[in-house]
Amino acid sequence: MFLKEARTGDLVDVVDMASLVNPFSQHVTVQYQSGEDLAEPVTVDKHNLSFPSGENLPECWVNGYYRLQQK
Repeated sequence: MFLKEARTGDLVDVVDMASLVNPFSQHVTVQYQSGEDLAEPVTVDKHNLSFPSGENLPECWVNGYYRLQQK
C-alpha cells in the first residue's frame, strides 16, 4: 500500500501492514519510493503519514482508544 509522508510529500510503500492498522503501534516500517533504486526499509511515525489524496489515516488505525472518547 502506498502512502504519502506529510512533511515531504514523498510516496512510501508500507512494508508492515500489521503495524499500520494496529492502533497501539505508533510506528510503521516503510520504503521510500523516490529515486531509481529502492531505499532500505525505515521506521517512521504513523502520524506523519496520509493517503496519497491527502486524507488522514482512519482514527481506528492511529488511536486505540477512539471508541472511549466522547464526541
